[in-house]
Amino acid sequence: MKHTLCLVVSSPMTVNAFLQEPIKQLAQDYQIFLVCNGTAHDLSAEIQPYLTVLPVAIERQITIRGDWAALWQLLQIFRARKFDVVHSVTPKAGLLAMLASYLAGTQTRIHTFTGQVWATRTGLARQVLKAMDKIIATLASHILVDSPSQLQFLLSEKVVTQKKSSVLAQGSISGVDTARFCPNAQAKSRIRNTLKIPETALVFMFLGRLNIDKGVLDLASAFHFVARENPQACLLVVGPDEANLTSSMLNLVGEYADRTYFVGHTDKPEDYMAAADVFCLPSYREGFGTVIIEAAATGLPAIGSRIYGIVDAIEEGKTGLLHRARDVAELQACMLKLAASNDLLIGLGQQARARAVSSFSSQALATAWLSYYRGLQ
Repeated sequence: MKHTLCLVVSSPMTVNAFLQEPIKQLAQDYQIFLVCNGTAHDLSAEIQPYLTVLPVAIERQITIRGDWAALWQLLQIFRARKFDVVHSVTPKAGLLAMLASYLAGTQTRIHTFTGQVWATRTGLARQVLKAMDKIIATLASHILVDSPSQLQFLLSEKVVTQKKSSVLAQGSISGVDTARFCPNAQAKSRIRNTLKIPETALVFMFLGRLNIDKGVLDLASAFHFVARENPQACLLVVGPDEANLTSSMLNLVGEYADRTYFVGHTDKPEDYMAAADVFCLPSYREGFGTVIIEAAATGLPAIGSRIYGIVDAIEEGKTGLLHRARDVAELQACMLKLAASNDLLIGLGQQARARAVSSFSSQALATAWLSYYRGLQ
């Protein structure tokens, strides 16, 4: 008989975005159940046959009554089903699942850390959020962290212990589909024609949620200077504007707004990456920076902040350039360095794709998941 595994996440989007290949691999050894705030219809049709969904209303935001109800429901599920393994991903799901599975007597309790919200906070908010992560790590029997540098950060902050903690392969929760994310001349022409970006333009790109911690205001400020120096430079911004920052970014790019292109949420990030020349992620906090590896697989060099997570996704001087977080002048210098040398840009991009394919393919990470689980048996 197969072992039983219960994955716990807040949103089905987490499964669709990161866990499809690991689930397919784990299904060889495990009967898989998924607890999430949704139903099977919210999942990719491709993954539905591999698992059974158990809906529980786990909200991302703190809601006292709702969280207690979710905790009680999880406890009842874990006691009744007696899973061999409970594995949580994302902070709220982790806190509730690790507590409920501990109380239910589940022997193997795994949590995956994918970044710390409190890393950029101060005062009471930092202390409370960090304490929540400490509780998760204490209740879990095993910890996975999605990058080596993030693990070192958590160790230095005394959130996790070395004995419990591991990083799969060279990092990342799921790797990248290198067949989907790859150079695509047709997509490049189509996207540039649609957005009216000149074929000769040098396109710097950001893709992700628009919020302060992603450093998008720094990027807009840096681009204003770069655009003044280089008439071919354009900025492509793709992703949902969570914090209503579009107008602020347009103010910062000033008279170069006509060379700044905003696209909202897309389910085809690979097409927009194919249309760009350089990927930029001047973030203040990241667990790993999977989007950098996706861009790398598309053949893009990256410019990123020198913080934990990103330093694992970018090999400095080989696949991209790093700058101090919040340092707009250094970010400008990196952008201008790539704008000034097409040979450097092409060389970094080629090495970025080679590294993504050799070290971060989704198949390699899914195999690492299965190997890790088999080591637990």
